[in-house]
Amino acid sequence: MHLNTPNPTRARASWLFIAAVTVLSLAATGCKKEHGADVVASVNGHAIMRSEMDKNFEDAQRAKQDQQPETEEQAKSDKLSILRTLIDGEIIEQRAAKMNLTATNEEVDSKLTEMKSHYTEEQFNQMLKESGRTIDEVRRDLRRSITLDKLLNKEINSKINVTDGEVGNFYNSHKADFNLIENKLHLAQIIVTSQPSPQGAGNLQGSKATTDADARKKIATLKAQLDSGADFAAVAANYSEDPQTASNGGDMGFVAESQLRQDVPVWNEVSKLKAGENTPIIPITPPGGKAPVGYSILRLVSREVAGQRDLNNPAVQQSIRDQLRNTRSQLLKSAYLEMLRDQAKVENYYAEDIFKAGSGS
Repeated sequence: MHLNTPNPTRARASWLFIAAVTVLSLAATGCKKEHGADVVASVNGHAIMRSEMDKNFEDAQRAKQDQQPETEEQAKSDKLSILRTLIDGEIIEQRAAKMNLTATNEEVDSKLTEMKSHYTEEQFNQMLKESGRTIDEVRRDLRRSITLDKLLNKEINSKINVTDGEVGNFYNSHKADFNLIENKLHLAQIIVTSQPSPQGAGNLQGSKATTDADARKKIATLKAQLDSGADFAAVAANYSEDPQTASNGGDMGFVAESQLRQDVPVWNEVSKLKAGENTPIIPITPPGGKAPVGYSILRLVSREVAGQRDLNNPAVQQSIRDQLRNTRSQLLKSAYLEMLRDQAKVENYYAEDIFKAGSGS
């Protein structure tokens, strides 16, 4: 039996290694790049300015003007969330630029013209005034939206392939779902509420309204995007606040006509739609309630008459294919954005300042 005795040479080597790491760490700390007070974060060396964070914070506060003033801690928490969104946006823009997918001026101009075509000049200017945004800010947001769509289409959607075998397997596993005992409507939805959600925002952007004014402003903005041609599923995935449907692009599946008729305001709007059309903004008012707790926009995907629908039906195949693509797309988008975050060098100076001030470091 042999006892394990310390090896002086190995111990000394280990001590020297630890000492060297310590010296290098101290050196790295001493050489850490300084940043100005007007810079709150950097992504791969690109600065995010305090002015942009503060402007977004002020826009959010404007919608909460009827509420009690926030405490200092609440304000800092809100700014941290805003900054996280700005950091994610910068990561996406850098990736798109690297792949030469940044939206061009021509693409932005075209989308802006399309957006304005739904309003008179006076109505459009009034909408800008109410939202507290300038035309330059609208152009910036359009550029970011178009850029994101181009990036995700290139990196994800163009690579998703749903085979006939997968369609057949889905049909066989859900055959009863295609046997309609009454007329049903295939719907998708975008929901915005002022109510807290225990599951969080449930969308890709982490976007959550917290007041009725905030909810009304947000749903109006989303409606304007849809009116300008934005993809309904993409808007729902990024901004809808219903955790159960946002991840599937707002897809609600098939809803019985009798069920819809019980909600008169909803039925009155949905019954007018043709496939591919959206409702106006519909207030969500609980039974017996007077004030709305949220707002919705519904999209009619298709109408289906009662009876068993066969797999040979092109509409059935397309419905299954779309559902499989949307589900796969949302999963891959979430994973893709997490990968981009992991690959980026992010320094959040604002978070560091808050932590140091609060912990006494």
